[in-house]
Amino acid sequence: MFPIRDHNPSGRVPYVTYALLALNIGIFLISLPISDNERALAQFYYDWALLPRRVMEGDGLGGLFTSMFLHGGWLHLAGNMLFLWIFGDNVEDEMGHLRFAGFYTVAGIAAGLVHVVSDPASYVPTVGASGAIAGVMGAYLLLFPKAKVDILIIFIVFFRIFPIPAWIMLALWFGMQFVGGLSSVQGTGGVAYWAHAGGFIAGLMLCVPLWLARGGPRFWRVNDGHPPHPEATYALPSSLPKVKRK
Repeated sequence: MFPIRDHNPSGRVPYVTYALLALNIGIFLISLPISDNERALAQFYYDWALLPRRVMEGDGLGGLFTSMFLHGGWLHLAGNMLFLWIFGDNVEDEMGHLRFAGFYTVAGIAAGLVHVVSDPASYVPTVGASGAIAGVMGAYLLLFPKAKVDILIIFIVFFRIFPIPAWIMLALWFGMQFVGGLSSVQGTGGVAYWAHAGGFIAGLMLCVPLWLARGGPRFWRVNDGHPPHPEATYALPSSLPKVKRK
């Protein structure tokens, strides 16, 4: 199960979201030539990725920022960019461009710090924009809990798209990160579950002042938990065969 789109176009051009998409994709493409050179790739990650043990030793602090723009493969990049594409524009629309850029950066750094605290002895390099994007998702949950998000369900040979309220999808996603963090073995690499959970909580908390400035619960009532724009509509495929009338 994963989201493929929302029904909530932004009211203005999300320049920062577009710039983040371009920056992440561009850096990944630039780094591709060294992906088959283990020594060069190890040095690249040592210089720019987040290594918790280095941070605990007071070194490599820049990795808290630079690691947000690195990805470990095509699927890693595609998944993160999809989530940023779906949730970033509406949060940027509500925050404004410069505030959103600062929010994204702080949420990503907070996610990195949570990861360092959760696994301080690890020398496994951590890369990816998912911590910062989790912060965007936390803000989206607070601002637009009832916004419609289309999710694709894949079960063996069964494919179906369902529109569901954002709060259900985001709550399930956060629960999966929390459970994954509890069951993961520290120091072995893999998914940085605590970074995701930490970024999500950081993004939600950082968005509270904006939510209160918009009226808090009154903001939800005025817009019924949706972005203040007309919804987009999509034709959803049906699993039932169509029978022509005679």
